Amino acid sequence: MPLAEGAEAPKVIIKARVRDASIPGDNPFTWKDVPTESLFAGKRVVIFSLPGAFTPTCSSTHLPGYMAKYDEIKACGVDEIYCLSVNDAFVMRKWGLGQGLEEEKEDGSNPFNPGNFKKVKLIPDGACLFTRGMGMSCLWEKERGFGERSWRYSMVVADGKIEKLFVEGGGVVQESGPDPFEVSDGETMLKYLQSKK
Repeated sequence: MPLAEGAEAPKVIIKARVRDASIPGDNPFTWKDVPTESLFAGKRVVIFSLPGAFTPTCSSTHLPGYMAKYDEIKACGVDEIYCLSVNDAFVMRKWGLGQGLEEEKEDGSNPFNPGNFKKVKLIPDGACLFTRGMGMSCLWEKERGFGERSWRYSMVVADGKIEKLFVEGGGVVQESGPDPFEVSDGETMLKYLQSKK
């Protein structure tokens, strides 16, 4: 069962790849453990989660929608916007670059940088730890040949607690035929945030 509004967001370690200037060659990245507490403590952030990098709705609408609304969402008192998927750091980086996201190569003020992106940051929940903690884990094995993935949702996390949660289809469905996309989009999130200004 998904976590409810008012609950604490999961406290897990995300295995990220960050730039390291001391590493020579064309792959100057190293592993970094990023505790989710470091993303949420004292901040108000938006997270939207999707079934997979490179998949059609995620690539054509979900991520681009948040990119298009990025400045407006930030203007509503949001510190960061994160996109989460149950994919590893290598896949998420390649997808982000393919989506035209601008890489942050120098500023390390965000725990995922340098080496992630300047605006919407991508969270590689490769081991599904955050997704399981949210109660959003699902299988699409029969329908799409996916293993364990995240159900599509979005939320606002304020200082570690879930302020608002939008869950597609009213709740997680295992082996779902449809992949609903009606309430976790950038426009719905923006309307909510504007209503709270």
